[in-house]
Amino acid sequence: MHETTDIFSAIADPTRRSILEVLASHEGLAASDIYDRYPVSPQAISRHLKILREAQLVIVEKRAQQRIYRINPSAIAELENWSAELRKRWNRRLDALEQVLEEEWNKTRGGQEKNDAD
Repeated sequence: MHETTDIFSAIADPTRRSILEVLASHEGLAASDIYDRYPVSPQAISRHLKILREAQLVIVEKRAQQRIYRINPSAIAELENWSAELRKRWNRRLDALEQVLEEEWNKTRGGQEKNDAD
């Protein structure tokens, strides 16, 4: 049974996030060019690339003896959309809290002004 890695598990690792950042700065990179950027073994980077492929965050194209890696824009868009929706939900909650706090502040201030007038 083939199990796919979810996006969040894939980006949980700082090396994989770094690989994504590197790929985002290039049109495509050969696996060997990616390996050369990290102080760990090519096998370790290869495992990271496999996880990124399984999570569909990167696309690999075989050219002769090389594997060229690119960011998968649709997966990144999916991640961005999820993040934007979460941000909207939190902003609505924070706006509601702000309104309640403002109402309470006004009540307290109004009562204080009445006491000051007496």
